[in-house]
Amino acid sequence: MKNSLKPTLLACFVSVIIAGCASTEQTTNQTQTFSSPHKQTAQCLQWDGQPITVDVSASFKEGSTVKDFYSGQISTVQQGSVTFTPAADSGGLLLLESTNKKADTFSWDSASIYFVITDRFYNGNPTNDNSYGRSKDGQKEIGTFHGGDIAGLTKKLDYIEDLGINAIWITAPYEQIRGWVGGGMSGDFKHYAYHGYYAQDYTLMDQNMGTAKEFKQFVDQAHQRGIRVVMDIVMNHAGYATLADMQAFKFGETQNFDQPIETYLTEKWTNWTPAKGETWHSFNDFIDYGKRKSWQQWWGPDWVRTDISGYPSPGANDLTMSLAYLPDFKTESKKVVGLPTFYKNKPDTKAVEIPGASVRDYLVTWLSDWVREYGIDGFRADTVKHVEPEAWQALKMASSQAFQEWKLEHPDKVLDNNEFWMTGEYWGQGLSDSKLYEYGFDSLIDFSYQTDLAKKGMNCFSAMQDGYQQYADILNKRDGKLLSYVSSHDTKLAYGSIAKTLDKQKQLGSAFLLMPTAVQVFYGDETAREKGSRSSDKKQATRSDMNWQQFDAEHLAVKKHWQKLLQFRKRHQAVGAGQHILLSNTPYAFERRKNDDVVVIVYAGQMTK
Repeated sequence: MKNSLKPTLLACFVSVIIAGCASTEQTTNQTQTFSSPHKQTAQCLQWDGQPITVDVSASFKEGSTVKDFYSGQISTVQQGSVTFTPAADSGGLLLLESTNKKADTFSWDSASIYFVITDRFYNGNPTNDNSYGRSKDGQKEIGTFHGGDIAGLTKKLDYIEDLGINAIWITAPYEQIRGWVGGGMSGDFKHYAYHGYYAQDYTLMDQNMGTAKEFKQFVDQAHQRGIRVVMDIVMNHAGYATLADMQAFKFGETQNFDQPIETYLTEKWTNWTPAKGETWHSFNDFIDYGKRKSWQQWWGPDWVRTDISGYPSPGANDLTMSLAYLPDFKTESKKVVGLPTFYKNKPDTKAVEIPGASVRDYLVTWLSDWVREYGIDGFRADTVKHVEPEAWQALKMASSQAFQEWKLEHPDKVLDNNEFWMTGEYWGQGLSDSKLYEYGFDSLIDFSYQTDLAKKGMNCFSAMQDGYQQYADILNKRDGKLLSYVSSHDTKLAYGSIAKTLDKQKQLGSAFLLMPTAVQVFYGDETAREKGSRSSDKKQATRSDMNWQQFDAEHLAVKKHWQKLLQFRKRHQAVGAGQHILLSNTPYAFERRKNDDVVVIVYAGQMTK
């Protein structure tokens, strides 16, 4: 039954499209290298556990009272100095603020954003776990849906608020391909679109994620807690063709064999499982990708480029290539198009014809409608380098207009006068400036911190001086900001990769959460979530289930430390968006200042034994 297949048609390399297509994107010259830490070329500072005196005359007025936010201690400025003993569990840190300081208002420039893969976070409604006939694989469940949903996020909003988080980034909630594809380079696991990067219908909630009512409730309750909602979105590519969707929506063609196809695929095609000698990639052996007419019934050649017969072939450059063999949307095309053909066999779609619209126009309309309907505060744009900047600019303009319309329709739910916000994943972006800031992006994801500074700061907090200074100096001179991370679904999970012990995870949090940038906390960073099963795709290990069952005293100590730092960040825009001013080398002390908001962070050193 084996037949000749075009490898570029297959989902057999699905592992390389791990959320954000990271494996296919080449590192650019955008990364930033950092010199050795300021006067810290030898051993890190050592602290004997005794009180320390710090000169704060440049930061706080004589006779004023200063509080260490970490321990709650208060000291009066005398002769320009204050004296504190760092809390035993602080790692030698003091987080100093004026006792008269009230919490700042929200700013995207200094936001603390909690990124959750919704399916892996918390199961709030078990009745939707097997929507569209999706099922477990009965093995390691590497790429199957695990049950996390929007209802689960709503139930955990108090937890997220208590952490000190003021924005939450969720994976795309709109409908994904309903079936599975082969996962990993070896096809050794069944891979569903649990991560939200294989879009099928932008106008509907994916039933595994929940209902429109549940989504509205989630956004409203997040806003009630002062938490903004950022939605992950994709404009570069659609999802793969799967057996489930081919059968349901009547597109594509199966191979002709001596017996009916159901003999090989079963009556419900998506229930096929590999036999001995086969892998999850082997389902492709039953599909005929050369039937031009049958495949026109899918997205159609006006919508995507792919190596299926009758479709335009992918190009060789960033804008026209097919990432991980995914159908590439023709967002650059000016041609007027109708709805994708298979939508006509999709009775539940809310998509309607838009007269005179191009592919870009449809995508921009569908995505901005989520803002107009629910009051989404921002987008995290996937695979930015693979879509022309003009498309992103169009999306930002439409979404900003939709956000203003939502505010006018819901004046009782408006949090503030912040405009719609957009950050983007441009693989390899660091501190260097980018033309993308001129095309609607307020921020870009920072790839440099995890690779260049995370381990250095974990091992010795004072080794962060040069990095802190460089980031603050550059970012305070331009409008385009950065969103830094220490763990990512696209790269690696900090705990187990950078930090090998719980104590190191605490130290890692100190250096990371005091970055002069907005920060992205990956769910479970604060509780030392461990890597999961990966099989032949190591990136799958970063998407393990949230470790709710591991809240023992040791893990809660990590959480408490991250929580203190996040709550301090939330109180002060200066921490994430202020000027960085070195005050002292021993102890290591610096000021962060933004307008009238001033804080002083002090590192006494590592405790001597």
